[in-house]
Parts: sequence; structure tokens; C-alpha cells
Amino acid sequence: MLYTLHELAYASAAPFRIGAQMARDFWTSPLNPAADTAIGRTAFASAELFESVTRRYGKPDWGLKVINIDNKPVRTTEQVVWSSPWCRLVRFARHIGDLKRANKPTSAPAVLIVAPLSGHYATLLRGTVEGFLQDHDVYVTDWTNARQVPMLEGRFDFFDYMDHVRSMLGVIGPRAHVVGVCQPGPPVLAACALMAEDEDPNRPASMTFMGSPIDARLSPTVTNQLAEEKPFTWFSSNMIHTVPWPYPGFGRRVYPGFVQLYSFMSMNEEKHTDAHWRYFQDLVSGDGDGAQKHEEFYDEYLSVLDLSEEFYLQTIDIVFQQHLLPRGLLEHRGRKVNLTKITDIGLMTVEGEKDDISGVGQTQAAHVLCTEIPDERRVLYVQPEVGHYGVFNGRRFRDEIYPRVRDFIAANEALSAVPERTATAA
Repeated sequence: MLYTLHELAYASAAPFRIGAQMARDFWTSPLNPAADTAIGRTAFASAELFESVTRRYGKPDWGLKVINIDNKPVRTTEQVVWSSPWCRLVRFARHIGDLKRANKPTSAPAVLIVAPLSGHYATLLRGTVEGFLQDHDVYVTDWTNARQVPMLEGRFDFFDYMDHVRSMLGVIGPRAHVVGVCQPGPPVLAACALMAEDEDPNRPASMTFMGSPIDARLSPTVTNQLAEEKPFTWFSSNMIHTVPWPYPGFGRRVYPGFVQLYSFMSMNEEKHTDAHWRYFQDLVSGDGDGAQKHEEFYDEYLSVLDLSEEFYLQTIDIVFQQHLLPRGLLEHRGRKVNLTKITDIGLMTVEGEKDDISGVGQTQAAHVLCTEIPDERRVLYVQPEVGHYGVFNGRRFRDEIYPRVRDFIAANEALSAVPERTATAA
């Protein structure tokens, strides 16, 4: 019912959005003599603000067709090299001139960036991907909005997630490197443990976890406390809703992205209110740079996707309530996940000193759990003065965090016999 009411509210606001768009066009028309007056700019700003907070934000574009590497423009092409109903594995092929060069073997270390499946699209990691493209052959998990997956495609749960990670590492080839940002930490670590135990030739050469709840019992944040204080039945009764018609996933039970978004925004309500007030003032004053920065951030932040019921509830249960992985109790389809089987995969953990989502200690717990990894293949790093998003985006990520991760990957690349890889778009 909540999902249907949400869609009804959006539809009912359509006439007002159209009116706001018309007002915006009227007050910016060069034929309007009052356009550049205080009244005109205020009217325009009011219409623009209303339209921006009531519109539907779709999946953002990566916007990485041209990036700078060593101060030179380099074109990139998105290639889908593997897919399922729930995810696409996207390779960002770097090339100069002829596109065919992007499909040739590369000596750059292959890196799989596992994007979080926690309400936002993978494009939230745009800055992360751009950073890694400086020195690596980059692949990213592009998760599908659950409301777009028809019921006939079946379920997608925590263990399917692990299987997807393993399948994608298999597609990339032997001894790639995996980077898990935030939510993926526990399932990626578990998948790597299974691959290590099987002596899978496609097991990664290194694992890097950034702001991940490997052991959510440590330094609990507001998010952790909510998950622990509420009984499991509360989440299943209050957070799960049915996808309405006409979405392809009509009838599927999901954790809606808009619920996640409103939950996060309510945690920092004053901050978001102030941001929109500054945006209004920037529009009135004509500060294009300030308004553009606001739009770029919120165009991404307000773009959300739904999670399947089973994946969301299992994550709450396994990661935040029972803490099965750090307690050594996690099983994958009847098989125990044994982290001590990881012996030749490097481990790096990155945390933010001011992270209010995954507190300091939750990610570095992986070092305590993976007891058989040699010391020379470990790096534990806590970045001062950054919060959760600063761990994988922004100036400090580019200048201080990424160089350390790059060097860690290079060291583990040298310690592993890595053959040349060829990636071809599917």
C-alpha cells in the first residue's frame, strides 16, 4: 500500500510540476524584461526548487566517456562483459583512437569494484571508478533495480549475491583484485574464502574493503543500533512493500529505495534543509557554480533503487543482527565459510575517522578474522577527517586513499603469477 501511495503522490504532483516548469521557462525567457530582476530571479528559484524536489530521478549516467590520465584526455567505453537479471558486469575499457584496442590484452591490474546494493545505483561510485581507471583495468557491478525484474526471474538473496561475485571474478580471469565498497564487505569476503578453500584459479590476488560492516558489533553507529534494537519481524512488517503496476516487477516484494532515502535524509534533516536553502539562495543570486554543485550531488543522491525482500532481510539478519560471519557461523548453501582458508589473497581495509555508517573498527575486523594471511600482504588504514562517503570519493580519496590502495594492489600483483587477460564485451 505504501508503494502505491508513493506513486499516487508523485502522479498527483504532476500538474504542479508542469506549472513550475512553465514558470521557470517564463522567468528565464530573454523576452521577459523582468527576468533579471530580484522578483524574477526569486520566482525562477522557487519554481526550480519545487521542480527539483518533486521530480523522478532515474538512473544517472556514468559520465566517464573521457577522463584525464597523466593530464591527457583518454576515452573510455562501457562494455557489458557478463549479465544476469540482477546485475551487469561493466568494464570501462580505456583506449586511444581505435576502439578495437580496448579489447586487446592489458598489462594493467584487473580490478573488480563491487558497488553497494543498498539503495543507490552503482554510479554513486563514479569518483571511485575514475580514480581506479588511472592505473587499472576496471570492472564494476551494475546492480539492477528490483522493481524492474519480473517475478518470473525468481529470487535474489544474500547467497545469490555471493554467487554473483564469484561468477564475475571467473569472467574477469585469474588473480584479479576485488574492491568492496561499504555493504559488499561481508558477502565478498565470504565468497573469497570459498574460492580460496576450493583453490579456485580465479580467486582474487587481493581484497580491499572500504567502510564495510565486516563486524557491525564494533563501534556501533545509529544505523547499527537501529538494526539491533528492532526485532527482525519489525523489518519484515514495516520495511517491505509490493511493487505496483505498471513496473516490470509488479507484485514483487521489495525494500523500496525511497524508504532507504527518507531514512538516511531524516538522520541529517537539518543538513539537507540547509543545503536546499543555500541552493535557493544561489539561484536567486545567480551563483551558477554553487547551484551546479548542489544539482550534481542531489541528482545522484536522490536516484535510488529497490532491493529484493529476501536480500534485504537476510542482510539485516546475517550482518547486523546475528553477525554470522565474524562469529564463524556463516554457511553458504550448507557449507561453512572458513576465513582461515584465505592464505594467498592480500587484505587491505580502509576506514574513515568520522564514518557514521560503518564505525571505525568494523572494517579492520577482517584482519583479526583472516588469521592466515601473511603480514606482508596486509594493510590497515584509517583516513583522518573523512566520513563514510569520503572513504571512496572526493579530494582525500584521490590524494591520500587511492594512492595507498594502488600501491597495495601493485604489491600483490607482483606477488601473484598473473597471466595476461583479454576482456571482450558480451
